[in-house]
Amino acid sequence: MIENREFFYRRLHSLLGVVPIGVFLIQHLVINHFAVYGEESFNKAAGFMHDLPFRILLETFVIFLPILFHAILGVYIVFVAKNNTTRYGFFRNWMFYLQRITGIITLIFIVWHVWETRVAIGMGNAELDYSLMEDILSNPFMFWFYIVGVVSTTFHFANGLWSFLVTWGITVTPKSQKIATYATLLIFVAVTYIGVRSLIKFAYGV
Repeated sequence: MIENREFFYRRLHSLLGVVPIGVFLIQHLVINHFAVYGEESFNKAAGFMHDLPFRILLETFVIFLPILFHAILGVYIVFVAKNNTTRYGFFRNWMFYLQRITGIITLIFIVWHVWETRVAIGMGNAELDYSLMEDILSNPFMFWFYIVGVVSTTFHFANGLWSFLVTWGITVTPKSQKIATYATLLIFVAVTYIGVRSLIKFAYGV
């Protein structure tokens, strides 16, 4: 019974990492990427998302609760994880370790980012506009903190997507898993570029 429950929780953990968390990550990075086209463009995109009907309910049940569950179980998995060299080769074993490391980094980054933006806005200490991120990223330390945080998050998502495909029996053969490796690598490069490009625009205006 306990093993079945843990199996279910781990599958749910994997699923939530892709849907809805992964979907939200891509949507969030795309909205931020509007900054590349100018301050007004970003403000319109961010304002549209902020003014969505039932936004609080959507944020609570589609974003925050799934992230909370994924984070709590993820921390547990980090501490009980065992070396998997007997199942995967050298490269995939490194991906296994990096997934755990980036999970912790991503958790720290998300908590700080939410505090610095969403919580600050909710308390009336900041407004949701271009200048909010511009001010934050004008600090060189915060700029590099965000760079590390974004790269960590995008890696965790892309590599987690590979694990999701295996866990849910979508890629079961060595060939399909190799194809998935290349596909998720391309996804990592693409979403990382979108995220980092936005940060550079906010920080340096270029």
